[in-house]
Amino acid sequence: MQRIRPFMNTELVKVFTGIRRTGKSIMLELVKEELKSSGISEKNFLCINFEQFSNSQLLDSKNLYEKIVEFRKSTEGKIYLFFDEIQEVENWEKCINSCRIDFDCDIYITGSNAKLLSGELATYLAGRYVEFVIYPFSFAEFFEMCRLKNPNAEKSSCFMQFIKTGGMPFLSNFSGDDSAKNQYLMDVYNSVVLKDVVKRNNIRDVDSLERIVAYAFSNIGHIFSATSLSKYFKSENRKISHDTILNYLKFCSDAFLFYKINRYDLEGKKIVTVNEKYYCADHGFREAVFGKNLQNIDQILENIVCLELLRRNFKVYVGKNGETEIDFIAEKQGKKIYVQVAYFLASEETIKREFSVYDSIKDNYPKYVVSMDDFDFSQNGIIHKNIKDFLLMDF
Repeated sequence: MQRIRPFMNTELVKVFTGIRRTGKSIMLELVKEELKSSGISEKNFLCINFEQFSNSQLLDSKNLYEKIVEFRKSTEGKIYLFFDEIQEVENWEKCINSCRIDFDCDIYITGSNAKLLSGELATYLAGRYVEFVIYPFSFAEFFEMCRLKNPNAEKSSCFMQFIKTGGMPFLSNFSGDDSAKNQYLMDVYNSVVLKDVVKRNNIRDVDSLERIVAYAFSNIGHIFSATSLSKYFKSENRKISHDTILNYLKFCSDAFLFYKINRYDLEGKKIVTVNEKYYCADHGFREAVFGKNLQNIDQILENIVCLELLRRNFKVYVGKNGETEIDFIAEKQGKKIYVQVAYFLASEETIKREFSVYDSIKDNYPKYVVSMDDFDFSQNGIIHKNIKDFLLMDF
């Protein structure tokens, strides 16, 4: 809400994006409540959820525009338009742009696909919209939720639960029932795959898509290329082309199931567009679909840190410095931090390996090594943080 407030009651179209069930509709409700508390009448709100069957006649942009015109005629003063899952409306961009020009209005829309802000919309609304990506709960939010239920909840036990189930907000309704949580996460995952990947992109080979997604889940935080993935499937006697793999991964990224993180070459000072990494929108999906979160905890910790940096509006890259790799380089408004993630710094060899990645980086930006250790291993200006404290700190 702090990020949204400066743009409320302005002509910019406010766009809330993110994977399904992360709370985009709730954000619309919070905006409405804040507008009402400022003295604006609810009579000036037009709210439509385009996934409701009762609104199916409005999935045509012409019909939607006519509905808005009728509402405009029946209302005095500025109107406020709240449109949920706007991507269901054919040619919605033209309708929204016309509203922005024709009426005194304040517009808020949500969508579950990154293509929402590409193509025609970029042409129609260039420079006239602002995007807010709504992520699942951070650990800070998850911990706050735990403390609301049990004021004596300990940070360590909450974090272990967070590692296992992730931060999808609705999970707070299931208490300690892990099977119900897994069922819910599977249902959300299937909805994302079916509605936002298969249906939207007319995919026929659903089996290959599911195999690619499973491979991406199992290789979270590992560098892999479409070529290596194609060879992997060939070894399993399945032929999936290089282009198909790239397209399917892009479709999943467009649906916010995965985030693609490019590599940044520190020596050449350029972004490398091959051998990127993929991280999932919420590691709870990985547990529900693939399992083994606790067995692959190093991957999960890396995923959690990546999403935390994205959530805080950093541009995130995988660092490449010669033959050395740094887990994350994060940049925002001229500010930069480096983050190396480990499970436990259990030996001198591990400590040396994790800290030495910074040996050749001579700038003065903060450099972190993050792990599950409670003991502080900070050295040579490199800051060691327990991951729970890192996720809860201001940076």
